[in-house]
Amino acid sequence: MKFGEVLRFALRGLAANKLRSGLTTLGIMIGVAAVILLVAVGSGASASIEQSIAGLGTNVLTVSRAGGQNANARPLTVEDAKALADPLGAPDVKASSPVVSTPVTAVYQGTSYQVPQLIGTNPEYFTTSNSAVANGSLFTSDDVTSGRKVMVLGPTTAQELFGSADPIGKQVLADNIQFTVIGVLQSKGSSGLNNADDTAIAPLTAVQNSLTGYGQVNQILVQATSSDSMSAAQAEITAILTARHRIAANQTADFRVLSQEQLLATRTTATDTFTVLLASVAAISLLVGGIGVTNIMLVTVTERIREIGIRKAIGATRGVILGQFLTEATLLSLFGGALGVAAGVIGSQFTIAGITPVVVPGSIFLAFGVSALIGLFFGSYPAGRAASLRPIEALRHD
Repeated sequence: MKFGEVLRFALRGLAANKLRSGLTTLGIMIGVAAVILLVAVGSGASASIEQSIAGLGTNVLTVSRAGGQNANARPLTVEDAKALADPLGAPDVKASSPVVSTPVTAVYQGTSYQVPQLIGTNPEYFTTSNSAVANGSLFTSDDVTSGRKVMVLGPTTAQELFGSADPIGKQVLADNIQFTVIGVLQSKGSSGLNNADDTAIAPLTAVQNSLTGYGQVNQILVQATSSDSMSAAQAEITAILTARHRIAANQTADFRVLSQEQLLATRTTATDTFTVLLASVAAISLLVGGIGVTNIMLVTVTERIREIGIRKAIGATRGVILGQFLTEATLLSLFGGALGVAAGVIGSQFTIAGITPVVVPGSIFLAFGVSALIGLFFGSYPAGRAASLRPIEALRHD
């Protein structure tokens, strides 16, 4: 019997059991769509982190606290940041910006918005973080010295509070503390997990005096003189802080200095693990779909025993019967896989939990290929059982 005839019999068998075929197809479709969509979410998270970190530039170092709650660990302070900007002690450091941050509720004329982070820092922060003003102006060193309550908004925050109105000169309450908006930053683009546009920046002294209190800072953002001097700047930072924090040779440092590449590598490793976990969960969905193929095909074989007996009695060989049922199982999987690819790609067009999914072409081919193999693998047992039936026993079956 030619393949065309086997295919025709297989399609006829599937059409005769539309409900079961539909349920099996649905299981495969969900599994394939889950693989594509979850891998896309993981890939999108990695891309957003890379975009966020790359936005700071190639010559930026981030100093943060380490050591947890160790009693010997010293916090980072404004004095530490000033020491790092000393041209004699750190000639490869161009600028140093202490950063404190806290979430605040901003209110303007009855409109309330939860700002993820109000950053308190110095004017050098804008250059170091590649933040340019789109409207108005940035605050100055004099504003920091005087502790003036002025504020520069990210474009997302400005849009949420003011809509299309001009925010320059308007008064905003940040946790009931009045700040005057003097500028709006240019958009850096949303990076999903960390929207750089959804922020507010104010003089360090104003934020500490009104909201966070004086003391430690969350981190210190350091700009090296060039990308080529990153290693030298990192060594100078380490030497200065080691001396200031009185860290002995046998002690673990209570701070860490990371370049953008190191931050990216660390966070990429974490998101890669996250992506593998999501893909594993989705793979389980495919496995469940494969088990569904086996169950449905076993039921189909049982119901069609007399049909199998008749076909064998009129000359159908074991290979023909085996080929027919394997073809049915594979067609179910391929059809479900095709629908799953469509559902996964369409679902990836929407933002999920603040992340813009990025479809990975390899996941499409892999998921679709696995769905075809599932049909062959999980359909082989029912097909073999059908092919092994003896014609006389099959014809006697009720």
